[in-house]
Amino acid sequence: MIPKAELHCHIEGAAAPELVLRQAEKYGADVSAFIRDGAYHWHDFTSFLKAYDGAAGLFRTPEDYALLSETYLCDLAGQGAIYAEFFTSPDHASRVGLSARSYTEGLGEGMRRARERTGIEARMIVTGVRHVGVEAVERAAQFAAGCGHALVTGFGMAGDERMGHPRDFARAFDIAREAGLGITVHAGEFGGPDSIEAALDALRPSRIGHGVRAIEKPALVERLSAEGVVLEVCPVSNVVLGVFPGFASHPFPALYAAGCKVTLNSDDPPHFHTSLGHEYEVASRHFGLDDAALDVITHTALEAAFVDEPTRSALLARIGQHVAL
Repeated sequence: MIPKAELHCHIEGAAAPELVLRQAEKYGADVSAFIRDGAYHWHDFTSFLKAYDGAAGLFRTPEDYALLSETYLCDLAGQGAIYAEFFTSPDHASRVGLSARSYTEGLGEGMRRARERTGIEARMIVTGVRHVGVEAVERAAQFAAGCGHALVTGFGMAGDERMGHPRDFARAFDIAREAGLGITVHAGEFGGPDSIEAALDALRPSRIGHGVRAIEKPALVERLSAEGVVLEVCPVSNVVLGVFPGFASHPFPALYAAGCKVTLNSDDPPHFHTSLGHEYEVASRHFGLDDAALDVITHTALEAAFVDEPTRSALLARIGQHVAL
């Protein structure tokens, strides 16, 4: 099995329907509006957000979140993943009355359990939500910078790209950067190439979440390649959400051929009926990547991972063992 690594997944969005159903039973909640026949159901971006928030609202204690991260990471390890990063959202925790620290400690406990069970390494990226506002994003950055949790190694920003300019959030990213955290930001999904350029100029990330619409501006593709900015690409998500009409028009192969550092990721996997393993299958079947190229994709992800160098070296050695076989 090809070793895999993931850099872009929202942990609340990774909650499998069967786990959410168990949580609904625990809390006496009705989830029939968005889970039917054991699967998520939604029809547009608004209903997707309602399903996402409805599921997230059923994780209310540190132990709930420990169960979520352990379940997801163990499943990921079963797909051949040796490393994973996921986005955390203190704003979601606050909605159910859970402190950011308790939320993070719960997720960390689940990560510890998953590592003991499977050997998978994992880290957390604290995210601010762009459309909630500048102050909320800065609070998230301050928490990330000051929480002291060993598994919190990155900071990012998700949310509606149409809201605000990246420069509005520069202070939040400076706070995180000064604390030694890795920096990533969502851009170039529903926003066009200008969204990516603005993020690069104002926030100086080493990685861009999605970034696929860079393909619309050749000079930007050249810049991304030259500067070595890593793109956290989520092909199935892009097609399901209508960013591209199908895999035949998806720019992953063109970005890869242009020398951009691209990785494969699942975003909110059960909502899009995907998995990290399926994303690798899509890259093989639709983008023409052979096993050697897929190993390069995993290598790129590990080189871009927000981890200490001894951990990175150990993870890269695991890929080397696979290639040598």
